Amino acid sequence: MLDPNIGRLLSKRYELQEMIGAGAMGKVYRAKDVLLGGVPVAVKFLAVSMENQQLRVQERFEREAKTCALLGQKSIHIVRVMDYGVDENNIPFYVMEYLQGASLSNVIRKQQLSLPRFLSMVRQICLGLQCAHHGIPVDGKIYPIIHRDIKPSNMLVIQDDSFGELVKVLDFGIAKLLQSDTDHTNYYLGTLAYSSPEQMDGKELDNRSDIYSLGVMMFEMLTGKIPFIASSHSFGVWYKLHHYQQPRSLAEVAPALQVPKEVENLVMSCLAKAPSSRPQSIDEILKVLASLEQRYGTSKTLPPINEPSTTLPSAKRDVEHKTTPASALIDEIAKQACWPANKPIADIVFPSRLSSNGEVSPALWVMLPLLEIQKRLVCTRYNQFLFITAPHPMLLWITLIYNRRYGAKWLPYYLDLKTTFGQEITRLLGQKGFYRILFFTREAPNRCVHVLLSSIASAQHQRLQQWESISNKLVSSAEAQLSKTLLKTEYEKIKPQILAKIQALDTDSPLDLSG
Repeated sequence: MLDPNIGRLLSKRYELQEMIGAGAMGKVYRAKDVLLGGVPVAVKFLAVSMENQQLRVQERFEREAKTCALLGQKSIHIVRVMDYGVDENNIPFYVMEYLQGASLSNVIRKQQLSLPRFLSMVRQICLGLQCAHHGIPVDGKIYPIIHRDIKPSNMLVIQDDSFGELVKVLDFGIAKLLQSDTDHTNYYLGTLAYSSPEQMDGKELDNRSDIYSLGVMMFEMLTGKIPFIASSHSFGVWYKLHHYQQPRSLAEVAPALQVPKEVENLVMSCLAKAPSSRPQSIDEILKVLASLEQRYGTSKTLPPINEPSTTLPSAKRDVEHKTTPASALIDEIAKQACWPANKPIADIVFPSRLSSNGEVSPALWVMLPLLEIQKRLVCTRYNQFLFITAPHPMLLWITLIYNRRYGAKWLPYYLDLKTTFGQEITRLLGQKGFYRILFFTREAPNRCVHVLLSSIASAQHQRLQQWESISNKLVSSAEAQLSKTLLKTEYEKIKPQILAKIQALDTDSPLDLSG
């Protein structure tokens, strides 16, 4: 039987194309946003009707939907809600970003997760939960959000060009919205196998209920099975298990599994019956995970840091490029460059292009105090690029200059890839595979005092060309600042990983590294 929704135009904007999922909480369709030229989106209809409901229920839906939309803007680990409404049949719906990936339940059914991959995935899920639990400001008030249905099928695993394996949490706030509907008060809406004891009691929940569900899910991620054996899937059986049955040990369920004791302790602490005996916040869990990743993690953690490829020392690289007369002339022009009159005399970084005799190359202009520059005349250089497609195409260009004695100097810059300038610089970086860093002092900004060359890894500069190309086709669905904020969050997480790799080289030779 044909689905009557296929081909339907929702809100005069979203053309439904195919059903891609269905569950207790509603149906999900792939659709295209005709207003934005056919951009793919996902539309979720909730299993609840607003018909004959009081105004306060409608207001609650709008508040929950608005909060979920803000959540996705605040964390890259939460599926972004872009629109919401009620259709002509009084059925509420969400419009979400359309992501191609696999649910975590499918991932763990197919293969056993390695410990580093497990730690990375759990950290990402926790970052999404942390954002929700800390709360979102709506209309002047802070609303902490409890998910209420943490389970593998509500985690989406996607492959991102910049971040590698990315885990996003689905369906924030939907369980609470459905439970607010009087037609649903006579039966249980959570997922029995993952529900906390207090959730099954029907009590008001706080963040520790999600932590219990997270514990069940972590157990399953490691072993492929849940920590309890149920004789049936009735509410009564699960009620007794969650209240009175101690969870099985990891060794009992998976005898061949080798997991550090600290990992098992974390999982079991989350499974404590009493909320007061569990970790009291996701922040506590993230601290434990940070320690575990430092000891047991690898480059598979998110975001991925490619192993730096050591190239020739910078002096030799300069000689290599100077075999081309035009390139040598650009170096001379760079050294004579003057600080632009329209730029402030301050510690800032910005890109520009250098040209001579028809050769154009990218450059990063940097102003710092003279002492800061002198400290790192001999240094290790590192660069990496992160790209985000939505809600607005944006590139983060990371440059690091490092000296063992004086530490790291970070030089980040955000390129808007919906601007001609941003696209041109990105294209040049991709084509050339290197860029110059021009240093100016705050004390005497007239002339460039130092030039460094930084090469870009082959895989990175190929991706730069791809990103510049696809940015022309992408449509911005929100202000550029939102993408910048998301990239800034990833940047703060990636910095310690980059620094650890640079420090591991334990050298002050003028190495030119690229990510």
